[in-house]
Amino acid sequence: MDHPIKRDHARFRKIIKGKIRENLRKYVSSGDMIIPKGPKRFSIPMPQIEIPRFKFGDKSQGGMGQGQGNPGDPVDGQPDEQGEGKEAGQGEGNKDVEVELTIEELAQILGEELELPNIEPKGRHQIESHKDRYTTIGVIGPESLRHFKRTFRESLKRQLIMGTYDFRNPLIVPIKNDYRYKAAHTKVEYENSAVVIYMMDVSGSMGDEQKEIVRTESFWINLWLKHQYKNIEIRYIIHDATAKEVDEDTFFKTRESGGTLISSAFILCRDIIKKDYDANEWNIYPFHFSDGDNWSLDDTKLCLEILDSDLLKVSNMFCYGQVESRYGSGQFYKDLFEKYGERSDSVILSKIKNKEGILDSIKEFLGKGK
Repeated sequence: MDHPIKRDHARFRKIIKGKIRENLRKYVSSGDMIIPKGPKRFSIPMPQIEIPRFKFGDKSQGGMGQGQGNPGDPVDGQPDEQGEGKEAGQGEGNKDVEVELTIEELAQILGEELELPNIEPKGRHQIESHKDRYTTIGVIGPESLRHFKRTFRESLKRQLIMGTYDFRNPLIVPIKNDYRYKAAHTKVEYENSAVVIYMMDVSGSMGDEQKEIVRTESFWINLWLKHQYKNIEIRYIIHDATAKEVDEDTFFKTRESGGTLISSAFILCRDIIKKDYDANEWNIYPFHFSDGDNWSLDDTKLCLEILDSDLLKVSNMFCYGQVESRYGSGQFYKDLFEKYGERSDSVILSKIKNKEGILDSIKEFLGKGK
């Protein structure tokens, strides 16, 4: 039977998850409300925690506290020594409470809200994982794994057999031969692996707002994919007229002023896959984010050739997210749509108008379970 505290805690977490799900669009669009608390936990502030209050009835009903007096008069009839110096601290205080959730809990909320299907892995690469499950009993082991109930049972059994057990003075003193320890049964499991390759245009037309949208969307995409795959690698490519691989921090903070050659990112992505990720073993997810500007029609033609001959053949899917910008033409989306449209399950296109559109874009990218 569960302890009442455990039941209350479970009910509280269920309520919290429901509140987060109700406000998921706000959390996603704000971008900075999810705070990492280690590799597998996140802290989420819960605003407007209601505090119980007294509700006063009609004065005409009589009762205590209905005598003469004006608002602000001291209760005990003495002068108010504090005066009216209330410049600081006026208004209601902040009632935010931080609640920690695991990756699995956050991903479950995201999946339920967007009705995301589980991914069916394509790659066959599996990491050998050894997991120890303490399901057996041994006669040797460290003291930290001593099984007290089994040790007590062995000691009692020995004393009963030897006739030294005194029912009037039931003292059980284990000896070394009575000690029993929890023993591990090692189970070998195989886990599918995935790699996510993010490409982003960092030319002058992509501003801070556009990059913040990409940062937020990639956070939630990573969250879902980490929930689906036990082993996942993430690579980052930035480009203007040239492309280079960078770390995560550089990916979201770099801004260049040059032109845009999208093919440079596609070529680097192709080379990384060929070098490090066998398509027969890995689940591969290239994501490209841009405002849709490209240098020329010839470069767009080269991009389409690389997609057809290389990237689409090895990837679970190729995702293009077009972040709206006042300087971007959006032409690259039109070119991709004209060639692939809604006919291809391997090319998924999404327009992201602003932060409020992030959640819809995530559903477009992940909604097919590929």
